[in-house]
This record gives sequence, structure tokens and C-alpha cells, in this order.
Amino acid sequence: MTVNFITQFPNVTILTNEPLSKYTNTKTGGSADLLAFPESAGEVQALLTFANENQVPVTVIGNASNLIVRDGGIRGLVMILTRMNSIKVVENQVIADAGASMIEVTKHAQAANLSGLEFAAGIPGSIGGAIFMNAGAYGGETSDVADSVLVLTRDGEIKTINREALDFGYRHSRVQDENDVVLSATYALVPGDGDVIQAKMDDLNAKRAAKQPLDLPSCGSVFKRPEGYFAGKLIHDAGLQGHQVGGAQVSTKHAGFIVNVDHATATDYLNLIHHVQAVVFKKFNVHLETEVRIIGESVTQD
Repeated sequence: MTVNFITQFPNVTILTNEPLSKYTNTKTGGSADLLAFPESAGEVQALLTFANENQVPVTVIGNASNLIVRDGGIRGLVMILTRMNSIKVVENQVIADAGASMIEVTKHAQAANLSGLEFAAGIPGSIGGAIFMNAGAYGGETSDVADSVLVLTRDGEIKTINREALDFGYRHSRVQDENDVVLSATYALVPGDGDVIQAKMDDLNAKRAAKQPLDLPSCGSVFKRPEGYFAGKLIHDAGLQGHQVGGAQVSTKHAGFIVNVDHATATDYLNLIHHVQAVVFKKFNVHLETEVRIIGESVTQD
């Protein structure tokens, strides 16, 4: 399998048995059998088609910011799309490749005096991940501004999905259900004042820095907001802030975050997540559903 992919795609960077801890924001995770870095939609399509023909499973990830890869790693082919990072502005639209940084996209919008993406100024993920989970913050969501998305289906077909058909919901989009690969997204924005836009972005980033543990590796917000509650407050009220399993700790700065304080493993993260869920359910009868995406194989029961 390894030789086939590397010889078939000599112009694509493909690594073997590569630790994914090098790429995840938690600095945890096992190895990928094959890790490819395509630089165009055509390369993604060709890699997927070849994998399908050879019955090799394919996993696609972006900036790995809201992701936990189990310590057993991922079998088959993993594609990281961060080298697909083109961003362009066309009139009142911003068109960005799946691997482009959400933060960079907000900077392009501001420079073009386009408003609507300010809420995303500090979101560390990629465009593909933001579409996948309808990323949001401070009262704004991707669904507010996403106009259309170019995707690659698992059958190898490239197609455009418009806003109405994306079925956006809270931390959900149709892309999750269909398991499509996001290639690019088009955002419909409105003209604004660049200085006002920048001021709002600066304000939100200051709030983020004051409240969130940005100085430590983490997967961002771990749990979805339960209806009628705030996950962080429930965790704090349960007395779990600062609780640690292995090298993973419930952040002392924001209880909704789990941080890597001492060479944590993905298993540490998952065991701590399960402990938090169990304690909160016992104390408040509220189930905390994970927002973070958890993929890969276990080396032990987690």
C-alpha cells in the first residue's frame, strides 16, 4: 500500500507512520499509516479515487484544532488539507480553500472592508472544519455567512452545495452526515468600515485571551452547550476545575477546556472527558455531549 501511493503520486508529500501528535492542537494522537498533504482539489480527488480503487480507508482533517486522535492512530490514508489555503475576495464575497485558516480569512475580509466574519477572528480552525461543524463564537456562526461550499463526495464527485442545502444546525452541517470532503467555501459578506471591523475583532480577541487558556495545548471547547445550561459552569459547579488525569487537566482558567499540562496522551484526554461527563450527570442529571471530534483507534479501552 505504501509503495503504491508514494509511486502513484510523486508530486504529493506523503509520509509513512507519521505521528499525528505533531499536527493536533492537543499535541496528542497516534500515527497515521499514510499522511498526505495535497495542494489542490484535483490532488484530493485523485488520492481519494485511488484509495477507493484499492479499498484503503481515507480520513480527512484540517487544522486539527477541535480534534482528538486516539493513541492507536489512524489506519489507511490521512489527508491534511492545510496546504490548500488560497483566499480571494470577489466583490462582497470571500472565497477560501478548505485548508485556509479561519483567522486569516477574517483578516482578508477586514482588509477588504467586508463585515460578517468578525465573530471568527480568534477561531483557530480551518475553513473545512468550520463548515463541517458550523463553528461559531460570540453570537455568530458559520451558517450566518456561508453562501456555498464546494465538496468532494466519497464517490469522487465534485459538487457545489448552497446555503439552504447545507442543513446547518448547532455544531452541525450536512457535511457531517454525508461525510463529504470540503474543498472550499464562499462567504457572502456586507460592506463595512475596516476600522470598525478591526475594533470589533480586537475586542473579541481580547475577551478570548482573558477567558481562555490560549497558552496551553487544547482542543478548544470540549463540550456542546446543553440546552438551558453552560457546560463550563456545570463543570465548575461540579468542583472539577483543575481535576487532572495523567497530563490532561480541566483548565483552571475556563472549565470548558481541557489542556495538556504534562505530556498528556489522547487516552488521558478521553478518560478525563468521561470522568467529567459522569460527575456532571451524577450531580446535575445533565449529559454533556462532546463538541470535539474524536477519531482513530484505541490502544486500550477508553
